Amino acid sequence: MSNELLNHLPKYYRTSTVMANITNAENQELQLFKDKLNNTLNQFFVDLADTSLDRWEKDLGIPINNTKPDEYRRSVIKSKLRGQGTITVELMKNVAESYINGAIEVTEDNPNYSFVVRFVDVNGIPPNLDDLKAAIEEIKPAHLQSLYRFKYLVISEMEKIRIADLDTMTLNDFENYQ
Repeated sequence: MSNELLNHLPKYYRTSTVMANITNAENQELQLFKDKLNNTLNQFFVDLADTSLDRWEKDLGIPINNTKPDEYRRSVIKSKLRGQGTITVELMKNVAESYINGAIEVTEDNPNYSFVVRFVDVNGIPPNLDDLKAAIEEIKPAHLQSLYRFKYLVISEMEKIRIADLDTMTLNDFENYQ
């Protein structure tokens, strides 16, 4: 670490070992202070929070569950924050997309008193589907049924993949194959 403080002092201090040691110690303390300040500021933003997730959950009335990964907990918090206001297809889509890193379509089926949440970009069942269902259940009108449609890689799509490519493909490649 360069001794930035020493550069702000008169030139005759730059050769002093005592001043170098003092400013080096002060530099370390200032860096520690900056790191702690940045961490404190991060707690005010859901996407960056880690130590304040319990507080976010408590303030929003979400059951605190420290056994779940922070990313899942953040998605529940974001969903709760986004789920305020008049219930529309756009609002439900916005809430659903806070759980999944991909596109989601929400289609109303008014004659059957239901709506369909379809996962467009993600193959298979998302890992935090239960949290998503709970969030949708909380914001949707009670008389509507929610249905979920998932995207899978089917045999006809597998025929497009060359056999030589199979050796290099990972499970993630298959899940995200278009």
